[in-house]
Amino acid sequence: MDQQQPRAGEVNLIIRQLKRRLGEVEPVLIERVRRLPIAQLEALAEALLDFSEVSDLVDWLEQLR
Repeated sequence: MDQQQPRAGEVNLIIRQLKRRLGEVEPVLIERVRRLPIAQLEALAEALLDFSEVSDLVDWLEQLR
């Protein structure tokens, strides 16, 4: 079984959740999300429940740097 497939599914789910919660999300932010390691994706999946605007996502991503 391909190990990338489950990760790809998780990434796509999180991106769909972000778009539903925040509306349009810039492609550059989507790409940053796609590059996150699995542990950070899982943290984002929880954190996005508290997001109310795209700047919340930007702030969350900046805290990773």
